[in-house]
Amino acid sequence: MMPPLRVDWVATPPPGAYPPRRFPAPRVPYAGPPSYPVPPRWGFPLLAWRWPTSVALTESKPRATVDRVRSLGRTASHVLGLVGVTALWAAGAEIWRYVLLLLSRHGALSANTVGVSDAMVYSASVVTTVTGAIALLFTLVWLRRAREAAAAAAGYGPSRSGRAVLLGLLVPGLNLIIPGSVAAELEHAALRQPATSRPRPSRLIRWWWGLWVFSALFLVVTVAWSFRSGTQALADGVLLHAVSDLLAAAVAITTGVLVRRITGLLLPIDAASLRRMRVIEVKNAPTPDLRTIRASGSPR
Repeated sequence: MMPPLRVDWVATPPPGAYPPRRFPAPRVPYAGPPSYPVPPRWGFPLLAWRWPTSVALTESKPRATVDRVRSLGRTASHVLGLVGVTALWAAGAEIWRYVLLLLSRHGALSANTVGVSDAMVYSASVVTTVTGAIALLFTLVWLRRAREAAAAAAGYGPSRSGRAVLLGLLVPGLNLIIPGSVAAELEHAALRQPATSRPRPSRLIRWWWGLWVFSALFLVVTVAWSFRSGTQALADGVLLHAVSDLLAAAVAITTGVLVRRITGLLLPIDAASLRRMRVIEVKNAPTPDLRTIRASGSPR
């Protein structure tokens, strides 16, 4: 009988049963902050902070249109104010000429006085004409931009095309009716009123329209009166020119106010200009229901 065999079993873990032993990296002495041989090109672009609607490579046509309307409206109102000042200067020169005509009935006037009066009348008329033409140009450009901005804000287009509006403003006869209608429609769209409702002009537009029509008709009468002959007719013509200049000043100033009003309607509302409402007292309010049991954890 053979003796039993003695077997020794040795268990070894399979490969990968334990994570490999990691040896710590050798310590390197500190060499200072990191540096780059060239400026790094990663990160944010080198741009100054702007509002999201004005960031480069982004387009916001309605906002740009409103900003353009604001700048053009400011320029047009300033030029119209200058026209009003020069028209008042022309009216003063005409009134001085009329006073000199009254004084000439009692004796001869100095040549220097008459020369200064004539120079003031001619220079005032030239300056008023030039500034009036510039103001008309700026106002027409502002009107075009304002109609585009109002159409974008209201959600519907204007009833007249730009060419029809231009012809209605420049053609004699039509320019007595079309300007008031265009201003009323523009104000209607700037107020975000629906397209189905009929435009109702405000008091400012009615006053401006009345001044416009009356001054245009008075200018026609003044021009027709200038063809009359005679000393009294010439004196009356000077007085009519003075009144025409005063009416022109009133129309220019009123037009500037109207431009500023419609421009303000097209601009977005500034939150800082709003008046915040605060509750001070509540009267005749029902008594609130009080809770009988306070839940656990609720604040006192």
